[in-house]
Amino acid sequence: MTSMMELVPGGCWGLLPILLSFLLLVFGLYCAYVHLIHLRYDYIPAPPRPSFLLGHLPIFWKASSKKELVHDIFLEWAKEYGPVVRLNAFHRISIFLTSPEAVKEFLMSPQYQKDPRVYGQLHSLFGERFLGKGIITIQEHERWHKQRKIMDPAFSRSYLVGMMGTFNEKAEQLMEILEEKADGKMEVSLLNMMNRVTLDIIAKVAFGMETNTLHDDQTPFPHAVTTAMKGVSMIRNPMLKFLPGKRKVVDEIRSSIRFLRQTGKECIERRREAIQNNEEIPPDILTQILKGEATEGPRDDETMVDNFISFFIAGHETTANQLAFTILELSRHPEILEKLQAEVDEVVGSKRDIEYEDLGKLQYLSQVFKEALRLYPPGPGTSRWLDKELVVDGIRLPAHTSIFLSSYTTGRLETNFKDPLVFNPDRFSPEAPKPYFTYFPFSLGPRSCIGQNFAQMESKVVMAKFLQRLEFQLAPGQNFTILDTGSLRPKDGVFCTLTPRKSHCDFSGGIGGNMISEGL
Repeated sequence: MTSMMELVPGGCWGLLPILLSFLLLVFGLYCAYVHLIHLRYDYIPAPPRPSFLLGHLPIFWKASSKKELVHDIFLEWAKEYGPVVRLNAFHRISIFLTSPEAVKEFLMSPQYQKDPRVYGQLHSLFGERFLGKGIITIQEHERWHKQRKIMDPAFSRSYLVGMMGTFNEKAEQLMEILEEKADGKMEVSLLNMMNRVTLDIIAKVAFGMETNTLHDDQTPFPHAVTTAMKGVSMIRNPMLKFLPGKRKVVDEIRSSIRFLRQTGKECIERRREAIQNNEEIPPDILTQILKGEATEGPRDDETMVDNFISFFIAGHETTANQLAFTILELSRHPEILEKLQAEVDEVVGSKRDIEYEDLGKLQYLSQVFKEALRLYPPGPGTSRWLDKELVVDGIRLPAHTSIFLSSYTTGRLETNFKDPLVFNPDRFSPEAPKPYFTYFPFSLGPRSCIGQNFAQMESKVVMAKFLQRLEFQLAPGQNFTILDTGSLRPKDGVFCTLTPRKSHCDFSGGIGGNMISEGL
């Protein structure tokens, strides 16, 4: 039998000890480097590291394997170790901050850019450009400000008022579908239905597209959006793409991203041609982006596509999750639901179309949404980059450090909110004290979400119509577990049985609702 020694050239065996020695030297130098990093940060409070090199990663991996929410670990650490906590992962150190003063410092000032190590991961997914250098991911303040300035007019009050027709149209389509299922027996995933309606809304009001997701969520575009979001949830562990069975999923994600970007390019080009031909065009986000070409220098088609994708990804799932979490909480708080239904009856009555002026009168609904966002912020946190040394809560933070801020954690700390796990909309009543930098589901300061007013208007229209027309009962077996897929959403899908609402209101479109809403 031929020996291994005979199969391998003799010179290679001579090089093997040298190669091994070199690798051991590199590994030793890297370990020494990690040790030096530890010395630089080890005075900052932190839980014990399970591993010298892996740091706290095994804790997060174990939680993920058990389908536990990593943000609950951050919450417990904030309670035990205080408002400044160190997180280790190989040679990288992140600092987790929860004090109101820290939130104010890092979010209200433009000098702290988004952490490139975090948001840079969304530039591309598995080799395909994804959010690129769009308004969500771009780190440099000046370049971000240039994009924001172009888009701001599309989110002004006058533009938002003009969106009410589409909000009502799509919400009415949702109600028609749900009313067909409202037999008290069929279980309906309200998370799925809210995802469908919010995608149809953002497509129509932002880009003039009819995605028709409410009637078929397996058509190419909505399916591609859903598949791309799987990629967002996978980037935390890039090694997944090498595991058996994951290759097909990665290929599907890449294909979906290519499809979304091609759709965006075609949509942009059609609108550009319509502008050149002096055709009537909607005053939507896409129009504002294209108008910016003439005032902000040469066009950048790839960045336009980045923002096309960004608004679809951020503009529908987070709103759908907010609506679903709200329904989940209302299902176990009948007294809050009853009060909310009474407000809808008083303000909306039997009207089919909700008016812009009605939204401001739905004060208790605003409180309910804010409380849902306190407990379940779809975007649970944000990151910033510290360029220069800074003292926070009496602890010195070294320069060139990643900072992590969590609305999920600050919203659930006893020091910030009494009985924080109790769902209590009265925390946000007009008479209640305003949270002091402890509530930021849409972030704060200059980088706060451009679409937050849009999202809340949309949510109010959808929820008001839902409460006006339907009663709901949580299906057996549904629980309140939270799943983190890049944004927080209800794990079980909020399956409910529906029945038509028995009310004094006549939903045939009579004058009663108009009289109530007009205060007559």
